[in-house]
Amino acid sequence: MPTNNVYFSHPSALVESSQIGKGTRIWAFVHVMEDAQIGEACNLCDHVFVESRVRIGNQVTIKNGVALWDGVVLEDRVFVGPNAVFTNDKNPRVAYHKKPEEFLSTIVRAGASIGANVTIVCGVEIGRHAFVGAGAVVTRHVPDYAIVVGNPARLKGYMCECGNKVQPNVVCACGRLFSFLEGRLICISQNSAPTLPRTAGMVIDPPPPASQIAIF
Repeated sequence: MPTNNVYFSHPSALVESSQIGKGTRIWAFVHVMEDAQIGEACNLCDHVFVESRVRIGNQVTIKNGVALWDGVVLEDRVFVGPNAVFTNDKNPRVAYHKKPEEFLSTIVRAGASIGANVTIVCGVEIGRHAFVGAGAVVTRHVPDYAIVVGNPARLKGYMCECGNKVQPNVVCACGRLFSFLEGRLICISQNSAPTLPRTAGMVIDPPPPASQIAIF
């Protein structure tokens, strides 16, 4: 199996970027464009497309058939399910071309999971450890730890970063304790929960104000 001693690339993959992290695996028919940034220990499955202005952190898994367009940021340990759809233009017109700076970004924060066939309308932020159910259509910001489903995506509960559903002021099986602060669910006690590193520089913007989160 071919390798460049830093990352693995399948013979049928087209990798034009030199910014690929150690231990990343790039599988069949993947196209990574020049200047795209991919962190360490990532897994890009068959038929993934990564445009030039995409930023991917460490330990990210992107399943088959996903296209990441300019302006998409995936922080560390994000999971993107098969055939999930990202966008970067809310009103595309063939006859009216936009400049690169006019495209809207989408940020998926550390530890979040995007289910199969999810559609994410550009200009939103998916919070840390949020869980977007299969087939959901995300049109607005998703809070940290939120479970959202449906079209449009709406809040159905909360999930710990370990994958268990959680409730405020009830200790999760993994030892974490959550509570609400200013309308947001936060982890107030880690206990025995593991500490995982983050990629430096992956946090692009502060969390959006609560007034912009309207999935209830």
